[in-house]
Amino acid sequence: MKTHKPSKHRSPGGDVGSGTGDIGKGAAKGTGAAAEGVGKGAGDLVTLHPIGAATDVGKGAGVAGKDVGVGAVKGTGKIAKGTGRGIGKIFHHGHQDDTTTPSPERQN
Repeated sequence: MKTHKPSKHRSPGGDVGSGTGDIGKGAAKGTGAAAEGVGKGAGDLVTLHPIGAATDVGKGAGVAGKDVGVGAVKGTGKIAKGTGRGIGKIFHHGHQDDTTTPSPERQN
């Protein structure tokens, strides 16, 4: 039985898909961090700790911004890589120099 080894390199479409996933993960983590900060801040307001509330909301917003930014940068890089490789395949397909086959010569 023949088994296939997993490919070491991802296809251009795989890079684009993975990049899109990274952007989504970053947005989801950022949303979670923002919600956590707002939730803690609301709890602090209810217990009459306004300084803690402001700190928690600010901290949640900061972490959210970082998570979204990291996901966007990481994902955009993968999308750009995949797109560039895909375009490269279009322009370089069939333009390989094969010097092992002799070219037909004209007889005069």
